Amino acid sequence: MSDSLYNPFIDLIFDDHFCFLSGDLTTESMTVFPEWLMDHFKFGEDKIEMMDKMKSYTYADLKLPCSAQVKNAFSELDEKIQAAYSKGFEGMKALDEELLFLWTGRMVYGLLYYEMAYESSRLQKIGQEFRLSESLKNRFGYFHLMLQSIIKPITFKGKKPWSIAVFKLKYSADIFSFRDDAINLLFSFGVNGFGFIACLQDNGVIGAKQKEILEKISGHVLHPLQFEELYARFHYSDYILNYAPKYKVENVEGKITIEIANSEQDAQFGFWDEDVFSQLLSNYWQVYGIQKKDILQFQKPPKSFLENPYTKDFIKPESISLPF
Repeated sequence: MSDSLYNPFIDLIFDDHFCFLSGDLTTESMTVFPEWLMDHFKFGEDKIEMMDKMKSYTYADLKLPCSAQVKNAFSELDEKIQAAYSKGFEGMKALDEELLFLWTGRMVYGLLYYEMAYESSRLQKIGQEFRLSESLKNRFGYFHLMLQSIIKPITFKGKKPWSIAVFKLKYSADIFSFRDDAINLLFSFGVNGFGFIACLQDNGVIGAKQKEILEKISGHVLHPLQFEELYARFHYSDYILNYAPKYKVENVEGKITIEIANSEQDAQFGFWDEDVFSQLLSNYWQVYGIQKKDILQFQKPPKSFLENPYTKDFIKPESISLPF
């Protein structure tokens, strides 16, 4: 990793006085979730809990210390995303994936930052030291480095280090749906018109594993149940993935290139346990009253709204009778 760029995971620095991205001293801040998004969907005053469920914030209260340069860079990015958003699926699909990576990465990293800062403060109060495993330090450090491409001359060489899938999606109202797993750098985003799923540091491995179903849904307007099932497949694939992303970072006269250093062949997926997956999926489908016992029944294939369990044909969204 380049020694010339700020890496808060070396010394685990999550302090309000230092810009979260550049490390510069600052008194400014920016919201974790874009202000236009919170205003449009009116969720700024809604509560979000930390992972241990002991601490909560409103979305509007989640703010990252940042330099003026970083704040301006993300403001410009927000304008591009908002313009694409106004054009619906076609606008979002036409975006360079790197812009979606940076925009999504800002929210995922912001949530990760709060988890790190909260845990560090909690342990300090009881006289304990905050620590992370070397593998997590390494992973988060590379993720942070990639985000710095919004303000630094950093480019990605060859295959991109993420999987991002954008698809058509239908809701019956102006709804904003998102799920995140900040520790595993996953995010899903859905509104009436389109949705996308992002695995922000899988080196494209999970996207490749889900290639067949992604090809099947192409051109179709997904039902929300299908959207949730698709994210569950990505999420569980990440859970059973045995793969440590590696990168080759070169700095030539201040210009940095990041290249994937290990191949898809190095990735191994563990056993797909339908019992565990059904429990995960039921958590996503619970708003429809669908429980694990409805998904996994004795002597029947697991329930799916994406594929016919016998023929593996794609299930047409219009054939699903449950409400949007």
